[in-house]
Amino acid sequence: TIPCLLSPWSEWSDCSVTCGKGMRTRQRMLKSAAELGDCNEELEQAEKCMLPECPIDCELTEWSQWSECNTSCGKGHMIRTRMIKIEPQFGGTACPETVQRTKCRVRKCLRGAGMEKRRWKEAR
Repeated sequence: TIPCLLSPWSEWSDCSVTCGKGMRTRQRMLKSAAELGDCNEELEQAEKCMLPECPIDCELTEWSQWSECNTSCGKGHMIRTRMIKIEPQFGGTACPETVQRTKCRVRKCLRGAGMEKRRWKEAR
């Protein structure tokens, strides 16, 4: 039998991914004519490759409903919140705010209204 004549292995290809786990390959060619006999040598190889971890962006839940106004009369505020589902890693996008606050106004407060009415009655 005539031994296979093979070219040298090519350089390894780039990793199949830009970050994280992927694969890379290299090839070689059969140089001897096919009619000289079977060649059982492998012509391609693959192996795993690992690049720096892929960035993981922050992921949040949906906003909650707005709370009730924190006062029973006059000016106050309401808040709503959301939770962090996934913390950012490996240079991923940072989390935006998780609490929002907005102004609210409930009916006008009647401060000392009872006292004013009494004084007015007494003055009459």
